[in-house]
Amino acid sequence: MRVGFLGSTILLSSSAVTSSSSSSFSGIGFLNSRAFGCSTNLSFFRRLGVPCSELQIRRFGKGATMNGHIAAASASFPEASLYPLHRCKVIHVVRHGQGFHNVAGELDYAKYMSWEFEDADLTPLGWQQAEALHQHLDKTHIRERVELVVVSPLTRTLQTAAGVFGTPGSLQNGREATDSPLMVSGVGNPRHEAISSVGAPLFIANEWCREMYGSHPCDKRREISYYKTQFPAIDFSEVETEEDTWWNADIRETADHVQSRAKVFIKWLLDRKESQIAVVSHSTFIFNMLQLFGEDCSDVVKNELHQYFRNCEMRSFIISDRMSASTKPKTTSTDFAGGIFF
Repeated sequence: MRVGFLGSTILLSSSAVTSSSSSSFSGIGFLNSRAFGCSTNLSFFRRLGVPCSELQIRRFGKGATMNGHIAAASASFPEASLYPLHRCKVIHVVRHGQGFHNVAGELDYAKYMSWEFEDADLTPLGWQQAEALHQHLDKTHIRERVELVVVSPLTRTLQTAAGVFGTPGSLQNGREATDSPLMVSGVGNPRHEAISSVGAPLFIANEWCREMYGSHPCDKRREISYYKTQFPAIDFSEVETEEDTWWNADIRETADHVQSRAKVFIKWLLDRKESQIAVVSHSTFIFNMLQLFGEDCSDVVKNELHQYFRNCEMRSFIISDRMSASTKPKTTSTDFAGGIFF
């Protein structure tokens, strides 16, 4: 899997671009400019597809060759990846806001073992963090482009997902929202107002992206029927069991196992039809998922990938699977076939 920068996001792609030889680039042969004499001009080179400035053309016209420029370009050509956009997805990864277990655990790690923080709620600061991210996504127009929100089925992630991608309040334009709310009124401690699903994307709960489980009561989920009453507009059909059959009081899940289910989760994302997906999850799961990437990129990018997420931090990635090239793309193409007969 090749990793590189694409704008302000990171490109995760299995397709590498190989450097062209000094005699050709993009299938266009470079000819010695001496063959064209001093009459060589900018439009000629542009027809060849050569990105040269007027100054360079004048130099070439005086008898200089392009070989030195081609050699320099080849030597400095970046270790890049190129892949069709319709075979890629934009993934906005979000860690939940501050939970009560985070506050207690930072003061005393043993508090993570306390049943007082079973399936912990967001703190008031956690709700403020979710609202701040909500405003950021509005300003950057990311929220309106997200087609699917995938969320871990634990209270703090469900609350964060609703707060970030939902619409605050149960009233829309002075009338009660007709759609079922993402979150009903009175959820949390202190009790929070309702959050509407009006204008929100599809929400799906997926257990594969839940936190590392076992030992810590804060990572034990409740019955799915309970969550359905609190978050009516979220689809819980991907969660297979009513009770939490994964959590064990005596055994903590290993990092290797988290990475194994992260692979299952990534495959599930790639198989979805949506091209822009938000994932609301947990610090340890996200950390281990991103550990699967970055070994074939620079230390700068690798370190960026492998940093732990702060509460309510979001980072955006582009992900693709080159093996999908053998099948029909899952997402809609923005390509244009060209020609007057298409």
